[in-house]
Amino acid sequence: MNAALRLQRVRLAIGGRTLIGPLSATVQPGECLTLMGPSGCGKSSLLAWMAGTLDPVFEAEGRVTVGDTDLGPLPPEARRVGILFQDDLLFPHLSVAGNLAFALPAAVRPASERRARIEQALADAGLAGFGERDPATLSGGQRARVALLRTLLAQPRALLLDEPFSKLDAPLRDELRRFVFEHARDSALPTVLVTHDEADAAAAGGALIRLEAT
Repeated sequence: MNAALRLQRVRLAIGGRTLIGPLSATVQPGECLTLMGPSGCGKSSLLAWMAGTLDPVFEAEGRVTVGDTDLGPLPPEARRVGILFQDDLLFPHLSVAGNLAFALPAAVRPASERRARIEQALADAGLAGFGERDPATLSGGQRARVALLRTLLAQPRALLLDEPFSKLDAPLRDELRRFVFEHARDSALPTVLVTHDEADAAAAGGALIRLEAT
């Protein structure tokens, strides 16, 4: 069972100037917390801190936990926190199936089970038969769906969304919002979204925190 994600008195600063905090929040499995605010207010930096990739130029205080696990002392690869960005970041030298296989935990064996999980994920996303395709041949929406599938196949404990819909046109943005939030709910993942778009927040359907520029 997945557990809640908790931010406890988190503060981010740079050069002695506070960007965020102190911020506390709890995100239950299957729920989404949306953080909105202007560029430069620290939204993406907060996600980077949660994922363990924050640039050391920043100062950070507080705790982020998932269930009983304090993520702070763990290296990024041990945190099991999935993150989606504006760009899909698919590996161009791998097929669609190769991109998905990269994310599967090594414990998933044998090879037939790995293939079955990839094929099922593609079918669930309406991409059956796309495994051998070059990612460069996919549409923007298809690439975005593959990026989410890759993240979910890694079996994360939490999902972070760093404005993943911002580069898509309006109809595709609506479609991908539904796809992402439905999969996050079905996977019972506590999710944190940062965005400038009120429609993103409405689609996420959870709590909303507005951050101010400092």
